[in-house]
Amino acid sequence: MTTPYHPPVKRSVEIAGHKTSISLEPVFWDMLRSVAARERVPINALVARIDAERLEAEVPPGLAGAIRVWLAYNAGSFEAQA
Repeated sequence: MTTPYHPPVKRSVEIAGHKTSISLEPVFWDMLRSVAARERVPINALVARIDAERLEAEVPPGLAGAIRVWLAYNAGSFEAQA
């Protein structure tokens, strides 16, 4: 059995014309690719959308954390709390 525990992998993405690096565990990169493919958008566009949503929060989380949380909610792992 392959372990799901791997160190984060740093990748560059472009948001609003600016390159930035994001460190995510491989499972999250796989999930991000899967959602982007399902929605037929580039990964950069999906990350930009998540970034815009996180910046609307009263206390915006870091981008990598926001991506992980967004993916967890998108996967239906958690119910949104009111």
